[in-house]
Amino acid sequence: MAMESTLLTNLINGYAFTTDCLELGAAIVDGAARPEAQVRVPLSMLNRHGLIAGATGTGKTVTLQVMAEQLAVAGVPVFLADLKGDLSGLAQPAEPSAKLDERLAGIGHRFTARSNKVEFLVLGQGPGGIPVRATVDSFGPILLARVLELNETQEQVLQLVFHYADTRKLPLDDLKDLKSVLEFLLGPEGKKDLRSLGGVSPASASVILRGLTILQAQGMDPFFGQPEFDTADLLRSEGTGIISVLELPALNRQPLLFSTFLMWLLADLFDELPEAGDLDKPKLVFFLDEAHLLFKGASKAFTEAVISTVRLIRSKGVGLFFISQSPADLPDEVLAQLGTRVQHAVRVFTPKDAEALKEVMGTFPAGELDLKTALTQAGVGEAVITVLGEKGVPTPAAWTRLSSPGSRIGPADASVVSGIIAASALAARYSTALDRDSAHEMLTGQPAAAQPAQAQPAAQPANQPGTPEPASASSQGGPATSADIDEEARRIAESILGKPTTVPASDFPMPDYQQGPEPEPAPRSRGKDSTPQDSTSSRRPAERTQSSELMDFALDAANMLGREVLRGMFGTRKRKRR
Repeated sequence: MAMESTLLTNLINGYAFTTDCLELGAAIVDGAARPEAQVRVPLSMLNRHGLIAGATGTGKTVTLQVMAEQLAVAGVPVFLADLKGDLSGLAQPAEPSAKLDERLAGIGHRFTARSNKVEFLVLGQGPGGIPVRATVDSFGPILLARVLELNETQEQVLQLVFHYADTRKLPLDDLKDLKSVLEFLLGPEGKKDLRSLGGVSPASASVILRGLTILQAQGMDPFFGQPEFDTADLLRSEGTGIISVLELPALNRQPLLFSTFLMWLLADLFDELPEAGDLDKPKLVFFLDEAHLLFKGASKAFTEAVISTVRLIRSKGVGLFFISQSPADLPDEVLAQLGTRVQHAVRVFTPKDAEALKEVMGTFPAGELDLKTALTQAGVGEAVITVLGEKGVPTPAAWTRLSSPGSRIGPADASVVSGIIAASALAARYSTALDRDSAHEMLTGQPAAAQPAQAQPAAQPANQPGTPEPASASSQGGPATSADIDEEARRIAESILGKPTTVPASDFPMPDYQQGPEPEPAPRSRGKDSTPQDSTSSRRPAERTQSSELMDFALDAANMLGREVLRGMFGTRKRKRR
């Protein structure tokens, strides 16, 4: 009895906040819900991120719906992905029932039927909502490499191909644009440019090209293109926050694609939003469903970018909630950033499950609650919760009977959804796909524009007039060594990411220059900085060709990146819309 009294007192005091909160439910003590011990989370703490976890069928989706609805009432826009197609019920009021009234009364809550302002979105093109598209250019090489399931070396190659398109002003709107650039580089006219791309091998480029062809064969074309979705449209509020529901039931067999698209939306928000600091309530709460898919088989560069985004995006006023079956699905560096934990029941059937239970228990603060009992015996609609209090201190773990939403649990009527889509203010902007002149048209329909690099003498880099040239080994009067070439190749890739690459220089595949005779390059005309072509160096002619062309490309890259930082943490393009 003393233990029960201490636990109840600590829970009442631990969740007694004075600021606006989301009301999650009431604590269960000694098998009974205690309405005096309300479990809540301060709105001001929601940009400290969170986790909703639990086995299938334990109520994660309803918990998400409860939180989304209360956030909208508080004027906070919400974004969530609807993988199973049952979150459209947010747009339609629920029907009252005596059983629901009794359940809510037991936790000190009352039922109020409500419909929410919902915007239905769909990836690509389809009848389920307003199309959400991204240009390949904006999507960037790291996220696209994730969709293509490239290894780290191939990912670095893709980064350089994107950089080539940037420097040659070849817009990459859709998959056929990127394919056309790769086909050009692999063809006879682009052979010289391919060699200049930091040692990119034709084999690596061919692997990427095959991957793009497979994506097209799987019907992925509609997800890339114009008009591109502006993530500012996720931040709208009309008295109450608008809930943007991305409908994804058609993609349940392609989870890697949709999880990466969600990360693109988040990365774009990170790049575009200004610093906001600590706010009374977040600008947006973003729910990332099936979060484990983000990290399964991910490259080190991708994982590091996700971790950095989670750490930094809270200062932009965005709260991020991961939804998955187990905390073990997320890296420790991500878990350490999650202030709100809503853990539904953990089912233990095998020794592996028992080990997983221990890991879950280790993510909660120690206290009077028997975590093992609570986590294994929690029923549907119950969860163990801890949040960050107003002063940033974790609250006691509370076995909680959760509240219910005022909107329908399950799909809304088809007529309700279609009516909302037809009346959407976004329909006129995004419904019709556009196909403007971009890389594909420039390389296939306008041959003169397809060879910007060959339009200049080989002796002169494609710099902007008047732009100072950075120093390099060859421009200092001495020959570039193989180490110089490797270092320049790696530096170009690092400049695209804005941080060190995860692949050492020796891993950049060097092309085979012995497959046929290559013409000697024209002498470089840089006055006292020129590299004599009659040098007594023992390097092969092919190595001199490689050095000259790579240094030219490196100068182009350095000059362009010196003028403007073009890409964000995931290699996504910064569009400067706001």
